[in-house]
Amino acid sequence: MSGAMSWPFLRLYILVLLYFSANAILNVIIPLQGEFLGASSTTIGLIMGAYMFTTMFFRPWAGKIIQKHGPIKILRLILIINGLALVLYTFTGLGGYLLARILQGVSTAFFSMALQIGIIDALPEKDRSQGISYYSLFSYIPGIVGPVLALGIWQAGGMDYFTVVLIGIAICTGVFGYSAKIEKNTDQPEGNAPDQSVSMWESFGQLVKNSHLFRCSVLMLSASIVFGAVTTFIPLYASQIPSGNAGIYLMLQAGTVVLARIVLRKRIPSDGRWHATFIMGTMFLLALAALCVSMSTTGGVVPFYVGAILMGIAQAILYPTLTTYLSFVLPQLNRNVLIGLFIATADLGISLGGVIMGPLADLFSYSMMYMICAILGAVMIVFAYERRNTVTGTSVS
Repeated sequence: MSGAMSWPFLRLYILVLLYFSANAILNVIIPLQGEFLGASSTTIGLIMGAYMFTTMFFRPWAGKIIQKHGPIKILRLILIINGLALVLYTFTGLGGYLLARILQGVSTAFFSMALQIGIIDALPEKDRSQGISYYSLFSYIPGIVGPVLALGIWQAGGMDYFTVVLIGIAICTGVFGYSAKIEKNTDQPEGNAPDQSVSMWESFGQLVKNSHLFRCSVLMLSASIVFGAVTTFIPLYASQIPSGNAGIYLMLQAGTVVLARIVLRKRIPSDGRWHATFIMGTMFLLALAALCVSMSTTGGVVPFYVGAILMGIAQAILYPTLTTYLSFVLPQLNRNVLIGLFIATADLGISLGGVIMGPLADLFSYSMMYMICAILGAVMIVFAYERRNTVTGTSVS
């Protein structure tokens, strides 16, 4: 095997799988434990949202620091911090969970940026979209087994098992990650010269000034709000649906993401053009998925699980499509930092999915909250429309 599936990259993907295994379990355990301890949906949303909000805050600086020091040095330090966060979950309550989520957020900001920047820098342009797709694919594989495992731990009342599993994941991730290597592709042009560095605050301004970055960021922010609402509240919402099972839903969604990434990996655009119809179709799937989930209280498990499959397809397509597009159209001078800002909007969306949608669920209902998510997705279908198909700003037929 060569390119994005060569052994050095496979090692990175396996590291991604190990790293995100803990989250697949925590995304189920934390809401259930919070409800057991009497926390409201708003409180649970704040704890869950703290993870991605912290990740969002540190992501741009992660891109800048990694660009300066290289991904491997940063990666090894971050794996230690992540291990400490996982251990903290094993002996604390809701307050400790909040602190652990913040530590995890810092770790994930640097971990994901180090891996993605390393992959982008190491692969030739023709393999770039596949590399990003595989990274994202392996981050979702734990979601197939993790929710079912988490529910098994919860139903057995065995938080001792929870402790053993989290500590085991922390050790395995640290040991495996310490030996990882990323080599830069020598065919790519060098990035910043020392006297050409762009300040972080100038880069923040590009979120509005750069039309490519602005459009992709708004789409990713909106979609991530929906994804975050699903991750945070499906473990609680499923109990309101006759025969509904949160583990099956999350397993279906994650399994669909994995399968779609494998089947569609060569269909994700990697040419620097804005494929409006492709992205509008993806947002339509997202809106339809949220609508199915919303209607499940009256429609039963069929729309509930259909929503999981549609949500998985949308999730599989959107992120690698937008990330790959930006890797072509953003200026090389500060590309890493700008991609960090884009990914930060995804983090912010996931966080807002808990922080904003939690109070809406308390005020109305989970069903109405997911209906609002469907409306948001529908609005983004229109936003994704672009009359010009662009390659770094030029129109094509």
